[in-house]
Amino acid sequence: MSRENDLFAKLAASSKEEIGSDLAIKKSINKETNRTNIKRSSSSNSEYSASDIEVLEGLEPVRRRPGMYIGGTDINALHHLFAELIDNSMDEAIGGHATRIMVHLSEDGFLTVTDNGRGIPVDKHPKFPDKSALEIIMTTLHAGGKFDSGAYETSGGLHGVGVSVVNALSEKLIVEVVINQTLYRQSYSRGKPTSKLEIIGKEHNRRGTSISFRPDPEIFGNKLKFSAKKIFKMARAKAYLFGGIEIRWSCDEGLASEEVPIKQTFLYRGGLRDFMQSRIEGKALIVDDIFSGTKGKPGTHGAVEWAISWYIGDSFTSSYCNTVPTQDGGTHEAGLRLALLRGLKAYAELTNNKRAAIITSEDILANCAAMLSIFVREPEFVGQTKDKLASPQANKIVDNAVRDAFDHWLADSPNQAKKLLDWVIDRAEERLRRRKQKEIDRQSATKKLRLPGKLADCSQAGAKGAELFIVEGDSAGGSAKQARNRENQAVLPLRGKVLNVASVTEEKLLANQQISDLIQALGCGTRERYNEEDLRYEKIIIMTDADVDGAHIASLLMTFFFKEMPQLIDNGHLYLALPPLFRITQGAKTFYAMDEEDKEKIIATKFNKKQKIDITRFKGLGEMPFKHLKETTMNPKTRNMLQVRIINDRPSTANSVERLMGNRPEARFEFIQENAEFAKDLDI
Repeated sequence: MSRENDLFAKLAASSKEEIGSDLAIKKSINKETNRTNIKRSSSSNSEYSASDIEVLEGLEPVRRRPGMYIGGTDINALHHLFAELIDNSMDEAIGGHATRIMVHLSEDGFLTVTDNGRGIPVDKHPKFPDKSALEIIMTTLHAGGKFDSGAYETSGGLHGVGVSVVNALSEKLIVEVVINQTLYRQSYSRGKPTSKLEIIGKEHNRRGTSISFRPDPEIFGNKLKFSAKKIFKMARAKAYLFGGIEIRWSCDEGLASEEVPIKQTFLYRGGLRDFMQSRIEGKALIVDDIFSGTKGKPGTHGAVEWAISWYIGDSFTSSYCNTVPTQDGGTHEAGLRLALLRGLKAYAELTNNKRAAIITSEDILANCAAMLSIFVREPEFVGQTKDKLASPQANKIVDNAVRDAFDHWLADSPNQAKKLLDWVIDRAEERLRRRKQKEIDRQSATKKLRLPGKLADCSQAGAKGAELFIVEGDSAGGSAKQARNRENQAVLPLRGKVLNVASVTEEKLLANQQISDLIQALGCGTRERYNEEDLRYEKIIIMTDADVDGAHIASLLMTFFFKEMPQLIDNGHLYLALPPLFRITQGAKTFYAMDEEDKEKIIATKFNKKQKIDITRFKGLGEMPFKHLKETTMNPKTRNMLQVRIINDRPSTANSVERLMGNRPEARFEFIQENAEFAKDLDI
């Protein structure tokens, strides 16, 4: 059982008033440490020799650690397999070797991607004369034609990793290649050939590569299936990114729906501008025209295409590198922001508009739909799944391409340019007003609060980086106040039992002093009155004792936030601190353990049992020396935290919360009966 699930199981079992597993808890992003234990000495008694070195051959590393190659084994990772195959076909199209890609999803779980490109080579490889190039590519990591510019000038594939990873993670895969009107076929299972490369016969009206695969349930489980809607949208998006490529979609009749037809052909010669036109249809536009353009030949190094529209509505930025979506942005998006900011400020200087000095790129991209596609040779990405572009040259390429075109666009349409500039300046002034108001609200709110134990607020004015620790009682509050960083960490002690908001009336909720104090301290309001801009802290951290009582209080507080401030959870502000239960020392070595099981494991693996081992069990946060509390739980450099998230749809989550936290004890009794078999896994 993972640490997140183990902790949550404790929360669920701590009381009849518990919160359900729909409130998933994931580890806070803390790149400076990923261990529960804090080691005080680098000495170790365990031996480390050559026999401990394990060598994984072939595609076994992929099956053992799929997260290293596709980001995990969840639904997104499953669809990443499709992305790898269609990226390879797109590389053939971008290189001028293919004009058509076909995608078919079957009800039996097979997904097929076919192109009319050159076809994967099937002749013998000069370094491996007993194998075909096809088999080497399918079964060997880092084998492909994308390591130099000979076969591809630009590519979106994983440089020889992609197709072999798909093969390794497939229960069954069949590849067909037509070269010189001859059809070749070979089958694989879990990365290993199950047949020899066979010559099937002649194909006079076909060429290219076709790969049909079904993901391995041993990796992804039996429940995960391809989403026809998602595959359909991913295929359509590729057609927008390279004007002239024809993508034919099809699926079995049982997978079709109102949003997913059985068959459809995508061919968009207008590229991103056509895509943008469809996305903003029906929106109230700030400027009438779409700012769009291209520079360079699509598919060649340094080529850039963009489409930007300003409208009333939620903003979004979609970027791509070599047709691969970079959902976390990167250097090409930084170049776009820089070009737009410099261009608009230059136009403001030209028109003698002094107010434009306050604008930022964020002000320009507010209420803006932006799409950007760039092609570069040998792109550098952050992580194997290519979610963020890191190529330094991309910034300059985009900046130079967009800046010149933006200058001309503004100069050619002075009325639109003035309207856009005025709009952006208004956004900047509104941003500054909110910042000022937030500082005033923080000061006035602190003066008004009269809390049990008193709110020990942080000294900084802004919310960014500020943290509020919610603790139980004055004793824990005293330790936390000594352990905190006064500049950005605030402490709010609560006395007594926290109100279960799932089983009380609204009148009782509003009359509760603790709840009232907490709402006032946060400053953002509740339910429909919630305002993200008024939230006074970036992180709200529930810090309770590392025992059943503490888990009970944490579950009650999570219920409060889910019922009264769900947006706070949605926006990633709510966390659980992880204070240890034990401190274990032997000489200069010190470790902290989360629970009994963790303690026994540490003692067995980290200490010499022949020497004396000192074990301290913390009765609660109030009993923990503030230096230890700071080191283990409050210092961002050494602490671990869990982030509270909602993983299912809101109605089902609300149903679980009502079942486990509401007024019906019989619902909780049913839950206990249904989950009694798992009780042996609990350490309480």
